[in-house]
Amino acid sequence: MNKLICLVLLSSFWIFLGEGYDPCCAQPCQNQGVCLSKGADAYECDCTRTGYYGENCTTPELLTLIKSTLKPRPNIVHYILTHYKWIWDIINNISFLRDAIMRYVLTSRSHLVNSPPTYNADYNYKSWEAYSNLSYYTRTLVPLPQNCPTPDLPNAKQVVEKVLVRKQFIPDPQRTSLMFAFFAQHFSHQFFKSDFKKGPAFTKALGHGVDLGHIYGETLERQHKLRLFKDGKLKYQVVDGEVYPPLVKDVQVEMHYPPHVPEEQRFAVGHEAFGLVPGLMMYASIWLREHNRVCDIMKQEHPDWDDERIFQTTRLILIGETIKIVIEDYVQHLSGYHFKLKFDPELLFNERFQYQNRIASEFNTLYHWHPLMPDNFQIQDQVYGHHQFVFNNSILTQHGIRNMVDSFTKQRAGRVAGGRNLPAAVQAVAVKVLEHSREMRYQSLNAYRKRFNMKPYSSFEDMTGDKELAAEMKQLYGHIDAVELYTGLLVEKPRPNSVFGETMVEMGAPYSLKGLMGNAICSPEYWMPSTFGGKVGFDIVNTASLKKLVCMNIKGPCPMVSFQVPDVKYQSSENMNSSSVHSTQHHTNPTVVLNERSSEL
Repeated sequence: MNKLICLVLLSSFWIFLGEGYDPCCAQPCQNQGVCLSKGADAYECDCTRTGYYGENCTTPELLTLIKSTLKPRPNIVHYILTHYKWIWDIINNISFLRDAIMRYVLTSRSHLVNSPPTYNADYNYKSWEAYSNLSYYTRTLVPLPQNCPTPDLPNAKQVVEKVLVRKQFIPDPQRTSLMFAFFAQHFSHQFFKSDFKKGPAFTKALGHGVDLGHIYGETLERQHKLRLFKDGKLKYQVVDGEVYPPLVKDVQVEMHYPPHVPEEQRFAVGHEAFGLVPGLMMYASIWLREHNRVCDIMKQEHPDWDDERIFQTTRLILIGETIKIVIEDYVQHLSGYHFKLKFDPELLFNERFQYQNRIASEFNTLYHWHPLMPDNFQIQDQVYGHHQFVFNNSILTQHGIRNMVDSFTKQRAGRVAGGRNLPAAVQAVAVKVLEHSREMRYQSLNAYRKRFNMKPYSSFEDMTGDKELAAEMKQLYGHIDAVELYTGLLVEKPRPNSVFGETMVEMGAPYSLKGLMGNAICSPEYWMPSTFGGKVGFDIVNTASLKKLVCMNIKGPCPMVSFQVPDVKYQSSENMNSSSVHSTQHHTNPTVVLNERSSEL
């Protein structure tokens, strides 16, 4: 590629570069080379430590050439990890082999994420502001410069209606359960809290990782209002002999409830929007119970400790529990691997690894998994439509945690990839995601595929695996290089028997694992029994699981608890769509409510 060609935008949907355009608009520097403009018609590429050299960083160094020749493509690796179960069963039982593979998984994924951060929406070059201003989400790929021509993108509403909105519910072939769907929503919104008053590039979250701000409150003021200030515990109420979050009127914290919600159903928790659906309040109640349970253990172990030390140590224990559950239950399910993932911070102690994290704007965009939600929700023998489910905490107290867990484990979530499975109730949210992506000047889906070591798609059919959907996409976008990140993630063909496509997994895994293992508690300075109140607290962290979290915090026999619907015939989501839906007095317009609240959720 010579310099003349690079002065023309490489993507065919862009118009010819007229006088005054930045030559870096053409993105001439390949393989993560950094483009520096030198006037209106010249540029240079910085290829430092990319493994490539040459005018546009396109010529591989010898070691890079060898590695790229020998390294299998992501889909081949995925196939190996999801087949040959008998081999993986052997490897999982040989400690040094399992540790070596897990170490490679962590390092190879984490090194794909820039640390420290490099860019944000307002700085497409490295600056102290982009590094230090924590009110921004960071950016993995530089935003397209403001003075660049932009592609002629289709109307966002039209994109959503034609290729994203559900015609008929498509269940996830991986048998992902609603326990997973609500866990994803609850867990991720401790670090996805966009500040739309400032703009979609900004976050209200003070932490950029797993800090459990969604349980304890983002600010110290909110935390203090939620705390009991006795034995380290959080405030609570008892309903029919079971512990639930306290009421807003009793703790005086801001929560987002519409006017029709009765005072006795306005529960108060760490995240102000978690009253939106009972699935979120279910997890909020479970973690509240777990916090107070662990406080009792710490009080017994250390009778001399004051309230503050018990609270702070318990918080560290719950952070550890969360990370272990996310890696060994949540990510394990997502991966579909026969290889058994392992949470062991010591695997990285001799590796080059930075214990810090910044949430990327692209990670926030990627995590809009609304297709997981079915059209209706079955709890025991009752079925709720969206309009009966939102802002209805009475469902939680009526059925109880045990029955909700059992029911959500048995109900299948929707497939995310493959297109046309977005619930109609949240289509306005999808439109906003697209508009915000354009406002922040994201690069294309193919640009992100190259950044995360995937081969760019060559055609719409290559991307979708579906002729009809490919034709619709071609009519909308014209050229494969014009396809936007969010649209591409939802319409790309899913991996075989999987909830996601290749891009979602290959992008999401690095962000996720870097964020989890970059947590302070995983560092050599923190990862020791004394941090967690001694051996007892350390054991709580190291033996944590989703099933244990639930079973230790409910009365009576433990229900079925899983992120995967068991391989037996329960009432399917498809059948529920035609069932008579349970009537309730709490009616509201789901489209309006979800549009208002789901920008963050």
